[in-house]
Amino acid sequence: MRLHRNLVFAVVDALNLIFNEGEYADKVVEKTLKHDKRWGSRDRGFIAETTYDIVRWKRLYSEIAEVNAPYSRPNLFRLFAVWAVLRGIQLPDWKQIEHTPARRIKGRFDELSKIRKYRESIPDWIDDLGADSLGEELWTKEIAALNKQAQVILRTNTLKTTKPKLRTILIDEGIETEPIEGYADALVLKERTNVFKTKAFGDGLFEVQDASSQKVGTFTQAEPGLRVIDACAGAGGKTLHLSALMQNKGQLIALDIYGNKLKELKRRAKRAGAHNIETRLISSSKVYKKLYSSADRVLIDAPCTGLGVLRRNPDAKWKLQPEFLTKITKVQQEILRTYSKMVKEKGKLVYVTCSILPQENKEQVKQFLDSDEGKDFSLEKEVNIYASESGFDGFYMARMTRK
Repeated sequence: MRLHRNLVFAVVDALNLIFNEGEYADKVVEKTLKHDKRWGSRDRGFIAETTYDIVRWKRLYSEIAEVNAPYSRPNLFRLFAVWAVLRGIQLPDWKQIEHTPARRIKGRFDELSKIRKYRESIPDWIDDLGADSLGEELWTKEIAALNKQAQVILRTNTLKTTKPKLRTILIDEGIETEPIEGYADALVLKERTNVFKTKAFGDGLFEVQDASSQKVGTFTQAEPGLRVIDACAGAGGKTLHLSALMQNKGQLIALDIYGNKLKELKRRAKRAGAHNIETRLISSSKVYKKLYSSADRVLIDAPCTGLGVLRRNPDAKWKLQPEFLTKITKVQQEILRTYSKMVKEKGKLVYVTCSILPQENKEQVKQFLDSDEGKDFSLEKEVNIYASESGFDGFYMARMTRK
């Protein structure tokens, strides 16, 4: 591979914004890719994938390069040089990366790879937390799986097309996909590409949604004609899936505390042809109190640490702080006890996180069921999805029935 100066400099600029300015990696990459319209798909792929790689392996590369935050520009180039050497890429004769000790870099890599916190490039506290919560064996496998690059997974929008038809349409646009066994509407891309520029996406024929996330919709058991509430809808990835499963029949209420996310959901719903969705901003407790004892299904896709989705959000490792777990578990319990009141008799409550920690998952459900608000519910089914076993994002799902 021949390195191009403008692409490498774009990567270094992006890393500066992520590491030193605290900006989110996905937003930075999106913004960076707009800098030069002359960049082709291969150029854009190099910038995006290299940036994410260095973010993912920040601790390991920093140890090898012997640099620390805040990262000076020369130190950011040293991180890039480590990335290149470890991939067998010949470094050009640029002053920014001259005198790079390739043999020493490989030696340090071999040495540090024997220690999990360096090998998997994670903060000490997350490594300790994972090992204590899941056990050494499962945590070792799981964090290794969570450091692999996520595949691009599509969810067929069955309101507008079928999976076989979508595959054919995408082939006509030069994109090959494969079905995934056990996932009714999922297709995985054979090669990474920007699917958002396709006509098929513009026509609302699919959404980009991880296979584990797609499990949530079917687990909720949303059916045509029911009243379903997505209590933490956000921008609506799961809401849109619920609408498709309901075949646009019945009432689907999307709640959230952020108006900008609901606005995005409306835009997406229009493209998807999802007409049974009604958005409601939680501006006060009156919004959800009006819905008490009224819903056949209530989905709580709770805010969490997001440790199950590190493959797509590797910068979360560096943004998370130890005290956040204590804070978020309190929020989760409050949401569970409050929003569960919207479930009617014989209705079902589904609690979901994209975390793999029992503190956010089964322990939260047990605590809820032992509370006054949860005494009328019984646990019907719970599922732990681990990236090391499924090959997809880590998730937890629990379905409870109101007596």
